[in-house]
Amino acid sequence: MNKIILIIKREYLSRVRKKSFIVMTILGPILMAALMMTPLLMDNSDTEERSVWICDESGLFISQFEKAEDINTTFFIEPLVEVKALFNQSNAFALVHIPSSTDSTISLLENSINVFAHKPISIANRRLISRNVESVIESIKLKNEGLTRDIIEKTRVDINLNTIILGESGLEKSGSTEIALGLSMAGGFLIYIFIFLYGAMVMRGVMEEKTSRIVEIIISSVKPFQLMMGKIIGVALVGFTQFALWILLTFVLSTVATTLLVNPADINPADIANGTELILQDVDIPQNGIASILAQLQSINISFLLGMFLFYFVGGYLMYGSLFAAVGAAVDSETDSQQFMMPITIPLIFSIIALQTILENPDSSLAFWCSIIPFTSPIIMMGRLPFDPPLWEIGLSMVLLIIGFIFTSWIAGRIYRIGILMYGQKVTYKTLWKWIKQS
Repeated sequence: MNKIILIIKREYLSRVRKKSFIVMTILGPILMAALMMTPLLMDNSDTEERSVWICDESGLFISQFEKAEDINTTFFIEPLVEVKALFNQSNAFALVHIPSSTDSTISLLENSINVFAHKPISIANRRLISRNVESVIESIKLKNEGLTRDIIEKTRVDINLNTIILGESGLEKSGSTEIALGLSMAGGFLIYIFIFLYGAMVMRGVMEEKTSRIVEIIISSVKPFQLMMGKIIGVALVGFTQFALWILLTFVLSTVATTLLVNPADINPADIANGTELILQDVDIPQNGIASILAQLQSINISFLLGMFLFYFVGGYLMYGSLFAAVGAAVDSETDSQQFMMPITIPLIFSIIALQTILENPDSSLAFWCSIIPFTSPIIMMGRLPFDPPLWEIGLSMVLLIIGFIFTSWIAGRIYRIGILMYGQKVTYKTLWKWIKQS
């Protein structure tokens, strides 16, 4: 045990003292803080004038198109050929040609409107023009049916469903699907990123020591399995340290930057309130402000989720880290490692893709089996936890993850003890199987 601790200490100190670690630890929070501050520094309003010419041969759009927002329209009654000649000599953004039509044939315009421009226009600008044209056509259709937009708007209803969870003892508590989804996605994505980043770091570290022949000296003093476990745990502690520093420094930098760059006198409380309402509408959260969000957060067992996150975070990394270490010991270069990396990364990629589907139906058979199988459970079970899966499923998933870690560590250890001292040999899956069976 003492030898494993010495290896952990060596791996940890040798990596945190590297310039690359220091640079990335400082650069990461700066980039994150910059991303968080960008919306405050950017002028969201588009100051570019959208001058759009309308050649309306139908005569139906002149009285209504002027009410459209976001564009400055100029109407022409001259023939299209003459308007196009003028447009070519102008700085106008686009020329919209509306063929002749009547109220009864307005539907025929839907596929016959052309837009002329000096250069290809972006999707956003196409959407801007089409939205305004569609608005006019819809208004004309409503008018023909004896309706107006005001009447339609008055009949619209926006319902906010309040989820109330009934406990076994009859107690009621509120719940929020949106917040649960956010926590699920965040937890699963963090585990996915951590395993990929620091699992690959373990593999590269093993390959470096193998190719430099330093491992031959180390193996003379410790067992291969002790070296492998010490390296895996040491790199994990490096990752935890970097993550903790990223969170702390990002919070500090964003707070300081907000204080220095944003003048409180420039903040309009009414604008903040309106913006908050818009955000809450988009995510379908009742518009009771921050108090409502905090109340819904209290309905979720944060301490339980955090404990489970740490378990699956560590368990998933240790299981995959041992496999990455085995790959690093078996090959001599990263090029040779690609054939063995694919079977390891496929379950991770499948998990992050399947998570989006599973969150829509967290009690499906796919969700159950993916949360039980050790190779996918660290990510998938994190996605199901906010939806209160049965405790026996959580317990079974945890037990199988521990068994999976022990099993993969045993396999990785048998590959590691032989592969770490093998040089210049082309390794195949058949070779790995021989190493696993060899006593």
